[in-house]
Amino acid sequence: MTSDQRGIRLAVLVAALGYFVDIYDLLLFSILRVRSLIDLGVAAAGTAGGGPDVLTVGVRLINLQMAGMLVGGVLWGILADNFGRRSVLFGSIIMYSLANIANAFVQTVDQYAWLRFIAGIGLAGELGAGITLVAEIMSKEGRGWGTTLVASLGLLGAVAAGLVGDLFPWRTAYLIGGALGLSLLALRIGVRESTMFEQTKRTATNKGNLLLLFTDRSRLVRYFGIILVGVPLWYVMGILVTFSPELGQAIGLPSAPNPGRAVLFAYLGATVGDLVCGFLSQRYRSRRRAIATFLVCCIAGVVVYYLIGGRSFTMFYAACCLVGALSGYWAVLVTMAAEQFGTNLRGTVATTVPNFVRASLIPVTWLFQALKTPLGVANSAIAVGIVVFLTAFLALASLDETYGKDLDYVES
Repeated sequence: MTSDQRGIRLAVLVAALGYFVDIYDLLLFSILRVRSLIDLGVAAAGTAGGGPDVLTVGVRLINLQMAGMLVGGVLWGILADNFGRRSVLFGSIIMYSLANIANAFVQTVDQYAWLRFIAGIGLAGELGAGITLVAEIMSKEGRGWGTTLVASLGLLGAVAAGLVGDLFPWRTAYLIGGALGLSLLALRIGVRESTMFEQTKRTATNKGNLLLLFTDRSRLVRYFGIILVGVPLWYVMGILVTFSPELGQAIGLPSAPNPGRAVLFAYLGATVGDLVCGFLSQRYRSRRRAIATFLVCCIAGVVVYYLIGGRSFTMFYAACCLVGALSGYWAVLVTMAAEQFGTNLRGTVATTVPNFVRASLIPVTWLFQALKTPLGVANSAIAVGIVVFLTAFLALASLDETYGKDLDYVES
């Protein structure tokens, strides 16, 4: 094995393990939301007393986490294009690991909220920097396999979060996540920087400038188009799975399903889905066709979720697994985002796009909350789903194919 091959394998491994911890920490609040908030004195849903309940406070905290990721996506993206993909891989994991350790010691909801915001900033840098690095060091025909492996192995972090969240007290679960992140730092020392970035760094090219995305109509359409294509992913994970206790009861279950198990089964499905979607994008030689296939199938999965999820807990968790699998186009989406732009903007785009997609959960949950009173919990989620899927199909139609595209160029 040559040194270049070893370098590629190490980069893929580091990116995959980093994303594993990233997803573990990102999903941990969804799993621990009910237990942790009740422990901090927030009333359970339906409890008399007039104060905010777990659902209301939970929406506020998850929106703060996503807002942090929005801020972090811009910050880390600019740093990635100016100082390197490798520097972001170090900085982001240190920030979110320390923030999650601090989560174990919160005593008030306000402390919890601020730390979820800070953790969100740190979590924002991991995936985009890892995918950009892997995409730039692998061949244009084979990079889809590398990025799929990163995302698929990384998604198993949600499975780990589901298991740890079930087996350990909520404070211990946060400590475990922080320790996992800090333990990965040593492995990252041997990762080399992308040659494409090093070559661009030595030029006078405008790097990591978000304004370049808004001064050209083609770039603007590509940027917002790829974001809108990803929104259904976070509708599934952020609404159907995160709020599974409320939705499960709304569609007929006698009591609230376990959110940790819902996350575990949904992300087990998503891991398989990402592998299948990555395979299809390589087999079809088309990112657009693979994503379109999964969008159609995901709609069918959401319908099944509502039709059978209320029959029993077993059927509900099976529906979560199915809808997770059929929304498993995350790896191909982020790969396509990285392939849409030149080296001087690639880090910014690949880091901000996943976080704008995640932050789309803010307006999605606002709409969900606004429609909950007139329509009810289940019908509100259905109405929101119709909006996000229609928007995604329209956005996908506006994007160019990127499979096999040469990435060694810059945006003027």
